[in-house]
Amino acid sequence: MEPVDVLERGREAHGRRAWKEAYAALSRADRTSPLGADDVELLANAAYLLGRDDDYLRVLERAHHGHLDGGDLPRAVRCAFWLGLHLAVQGELGPASGWWGRAERLLDRAGPERVERGYLLLPLSLRHERSGEYEASHAVARDAAEIGERFGDADLMTLAVHQQGCVLVKQGRVAEGLRLLDQAMVGVISEEVSPIVAGLVYCGVIDGCQLAHDVRRAQEWTEALTRWCEAQPDLVPYTGQCLVHRAEILQLRGDWPNALEEARRAGERFAERMKMNRAAAAQAFYRQGEVHRLRGDLRAAEDAYRKASRAGWEPQPGLALLRLAQGRPDAGAAALRRALGETTDRARRSQLLPAYIELTLATGEIEPARAACRELEEILAGYPAGLLTARLADARGALHLVEGDARAALVDLRRAWRTWQELEAPYDAARTRLRLALACRALGDEDTAALELEAARGAFAELGALPELARIGALTAPAACHDSHGLTARELQVLRLVAAGQTNKAIAAGLVLSERTVDRHVSNIFAKLGVSSRAAATAYAYEHQLVSG
Repeated sequence: MEPVDVLERGREAHGRRAWKEAYAALSRADRTSPLGADDVELLANAAYLLGRDDDYLRVLERAHHGHLDGGDLPRAVRCAFWLGLHLAVQGELGPASGWWGRAERLLDRAGPERVERGYLLLPLSLRHERSGEYEASHAVARDAAEIGERFGDADLMTLAVHQQGCVLVKQGRVAEGLRLLDQAMVGVISEEVSPIVAGLVYCGVIDGCQLAHDVRRAQEWTEALTRWCEAQPDLVPYTGQCLVHRAEILQLRGDWPNALEEARRAGERFAERMKMNRAAAAQAFYRQGEVHRLRGDLRAAEDAYRKASRAGWEPQPGLALLRLAQGRPDAGAAALRRALGETTDRARRSQLLPAYIELTLATGEIEPARAACRELEEILAGYPAGLLTARLADARGALHLVEGDARAALVDLRRAWRTWQELEAPYDAARTRLRLALACRALGDEDTAALELEAARGAFAELGALPELARIGALTAPAACHDSHGLTARELQVLRLVAAGQTNKAIAAGLVLSERTVDRHVSNIFAKLGVSSRAAATAYAYEHQLVSG
């Protein structure tokens, strides 16, 4: 094949997004006769979309110099922008800043009225965002979007509008932010933007939807991302991120085996490109930890959270909830207090607060739980009804139960349960039904309590939620067993909850007793079993099969 034919074949393959074919043909043409700067850029794009990060940087730098040699300063500036962005994503902020600084100097020589000026506003917007200066970040991104619109540059306009939307979501201006994220996706869906921009915006928009607790939007865009990835069989970046998003949705829907499998596949895919995708790999590990925790495989969950942390991801609130499952609620509550103390980001706080309420209630800290509920209510004002609404209602119901107001608890818990049903979230719905049973029992309605417990048990059994099944087993323990070791039926219930790691305050709430009564039961248990600590009582219970229910 003639060199010109090979080059044309490479260009044509790039146009139809056959990345392996494009890379092979363009590389072959380049070996025969060095490519011009425009075609070198095509080769760089193909390298990136095949996951060849080092090749991408090397070839794109070559394109940059080629444009400089040809006197095309604006194109050289764009190459420098993308080099800086790629390095920044890798965490190499010094080299990234160097390339952006070079781009600024070159642009000054090219003249002020250039669309590339808008591209170089994006790093400034990102720096403001990282510093928590959201108003400044939004203003700079808005200026970039206006430049993109004025010059008719779809890539710039889409990136800038996407950045505006993400910043607004982090500010808690969720409805405005989601509208802008949807607007950014218009250019992606209509294929007005380049493949690299499309992938970046797909993943960023889905992250924004999840941060906004908008499950339906996240699912819709995840399905669109899946189709986009499947249409490009050679594609490497974005595909693992797509698996992470799918895993989160599958987890919510109760399909835990497939959620775990998708998260594992994402972890394997990102392990090949860890430097470029460290955050995404960490999210894959975190998602694995979440599924393991819900299923009761606490050792595997601990390992997954540690891997997420090593990859640079804050493993909260999952790790704190794992501590609760391990019987260490104080450690979990302390970790969440620390995490909350480190952020003013309303979206991030909304992710932490529901777990913090659960942990503080488990440790008997009622006032911090009340304060967290109030803050969550304030944040919710800017959010669409849905996931966060259900979490707040469930948290308020749990708080009312501990406070002894079962009637108020029922109102909030019924609202939460209806929303979980609408969201098709079986695990969360079953946990709320368990609390409904406790509220009904407190009001003397044993029939309804039994029905709610039965429904919750069935859902947990189908899901394989072993910790919650054990909790129901403790709450519905039979009046006696073949050898109760001198314990009454109520003392057996309390012992099982002690063995599950619950504090006296949490046990009192769960059994609708006063804390003083639970204290007395625990003292009697210690005396009858001849032990002096909760750890010893737990060991005794397992050794003598008193927790088998």
